[in-house]
Amino acid sequence: MGATTTADPPSASPTVEPLDAAAAAIAARLGRITVEVRGRGRGGADGGAVGSGVIWHPDGLILTNAHVARGDVLVVLADRRRFRARLVARDPDRDLAALVVDATDLPAAQLADSSALRVGELVLAVGNPLGLVRALSAGLVHAVGPRYIHADLRLAPGNSGGPLADACGRVVGLNAMIVGGLAVAVPSREAQRFVREQSRRG
Repeated sequence: MGATTTADPPSASPTVEPLDAAAAAIAARLGRITVEVRGRGRGGADGGAVGSGVIWHPDGLILTNAHVARGDVLVVLADRRRFRARLVARDPDRDLAALVVDATDLPAAQLADSSALRVGELVLAVGNPLGLVRALSAGLVHAVGPRYIHADLRLAPGNSGGPLADACGRVVGLNAMIVGGLAVAVPSREAQRFVREQSRRG
C-alpha cells in the first residue's frame, strides 16, 4: 500500500482579522456619536430611553426625529454623561428636531452626501431599541429619494433619530420609522438643509 498523506488544514485568510477590526472600529465610532434621548417621567423623574439622536456638531448640536423630541428631554452620551437638552428647532413635516446641550469637544458625525447612495449599497444603523443601548443593525438600500431612504434594516422602537451610515461609517441619514417592513430614514442632505435654515433664522 502506498503512503498516505494528509493535507494541511487551510489557513485563515489574512484579511479576515483586519476586516473584523475595521468593522468593529466603525461600530464603535458610530456608537460614540449616538445618544440616548429620554423623556420626563411622572413627578419630573427621568424616563426610559424613548429614542436616539446624532451628535451633529462638537459644540453640542444634536439632531433627532421630531416625534422623539417632545418637550423637556434628557440626553445621555456614550460616556454616560447626562445633559438637559434645549429644543431649538422642530419640523414635524420632515420629522427633524435640533437639540442643544451645554458641552463642547463632543465626537461629531462624519457626514456623507445621501444623494450619492446607490440601491444595493450596505448601510448600518445604530440606536437604542427595546432597552438595548447602541445596538447595531446592517442591511441594504432599497430606494433613495429626496425625502426618504428605504433600507431592509431591522429597527424597533428606540431606533428613531439614530444614525444611518454607509459602510465607511459616514452618516447618510437619520432613522425615522418602519413602513411595509422597510426602515425609513431622513437623508443627510435634508438634515443639513434643516440645520442651515435654523442657522439663518438665528
